[in-house]
Amino acid sequence: MISARTAGAEGDARGISVFLVERGAPGVTVSEYRGLDNLRLADVRLSGVRVARAGLLGVEGGGGPLIEEVVDYATALVCAEAVGAIKYAHDATLDYLKTRRQFGVPIGSFQALQHRMVDILIAFEQARSIACLACVKVETADPAERRRIVSAAKIKIADAARHVSQEAVQLHGGMGMTEELKISHTFRRLTTIAQAFGDADHHLARFAAAR
Repeated sequence: MISARTAGAEGDARGISVFLVERGAPGVTVSEYRGLDNLRLADVRLSGVRVARAGLLGVEGGGGPLIEEVVDYATALVCAEAVGAIKYAHDATLDYLKTRRQFGVPIGSFQALQHRMVDILIAFEQARSIACLACVKVETADPAERRRIVSAAKIKIADAARHVSQEAVQLHGGMGMTEELKISHTFRRLTTIAQAFGDADHHLARFAAAR
């Protein structure tokens, strides 16, 4: 599915259409690779691609609102995924602090580390709350409210993903970035989610414009 401007000027809300383009069509080049989190990605390049009228999806020039709705839905889904990853990072780190011993005691008994774990837990609870709200609003809210709530959720999720992933790795020590520990993979996935479908700066601007 490819979006292309068929009318209007750059920046106009209307004039964007959505087309179904065959992967093997002349002029379509797909370059596959692995992302930071090792998931499959691809760059799609178009050069002189021609699409039959039957390839138009929906109303010509009316694809903008549909694209925005789909992206908002996807953003809410990755917010929900992030909540699960944050919960795993919290649980794995807490378990590590309870078992790793230093000076004859579990390092989880050190008050400074306990404070950091509390901050992780608070970040998780806040992320879960706003992700739940976003998942409800993408189904029930009008476009303006949906836009505002989804952007608010992504801002909070991006911040929580950065904070929790970095804290989890640091609390595991140097081994936190090794391939053997799942927490390193969680770190990379949360880092990717923070950028997916717009980073915090993008959604801050979008949230401000929606008010």
